[in-house]
Amino acid sequence: MSEHTGTQSAFGRALLPIAAPEQPLRADAQRNRRRILDSAAQLLADEGVAGLTMDELARRAQVGKGTLYRNFTDKAGIASALLDDRVRDMHARMLQGPPPLGPGAPGSERLAAFAEAYIRHVSSNLDLVLLTEDSSPRGRFDRVGYPFWRRHVEILIKEVRADDAQLRAEAVMSVLSAAQLEQWLRIEGHDLEDLIPRVQGIVISIADS
Repeated sequence: MSEHTGTQSAFGRALLPIAAPEQPLRADAQRNRRRILDSAAQLLADEGVAGLTMDELARRAQVGKGTLYRNFTDKAGIASALLDDRVRDMHARMLQGPPPLGPGAPGSERLAAFAEAYIRHVSSNLDLVLLTEDSSPRGRFDRVGYPFWRRHVEILIKEVRADDAQLRAEAVMSVLSAAQLEQWLRIEGHDLEDLIPRVQGIVISIADS
């Protein structure tokens, strides 16, 4: 999501940003892009992020380097596109799925459900998320999807507690950042299933302290 426009419900309540429509690619360009992303996913599975080089990706995807660079200027762009593919289901469940992740549950329950879903998403794609964040001096703040996540959290916090919702949302996203999860999971060795409810408690405390 590179651009966002705000919208409101009939009751005046702010909703999530909506991505501006992108120009559709030609059929052959779509096929090339899909081939590149499928090859990138397989290359990551085989070699990890360290093995994801533009030369090797062009070879595996059987496309010229010009075609590759027209679609993606660097590894971070490829990582961002792969993450976009992998997060679509979570987006749909957040916006239209059953509660508590989707609409219909109290804000605190939805916030806890979001924290769990987001932690699972980031932890299962940790190297990709770190690659996108490390590619920019501003880290996660420059990630294409970051405004979407932060705005969603802000809306839920407003249901729990009205004051300082934006600041509290930023604090929540800091707790859920890839660098923080890497510290807990890889460096300190916490178990994911044990960590999730503990982080959920921290998130709710930030929202309602």
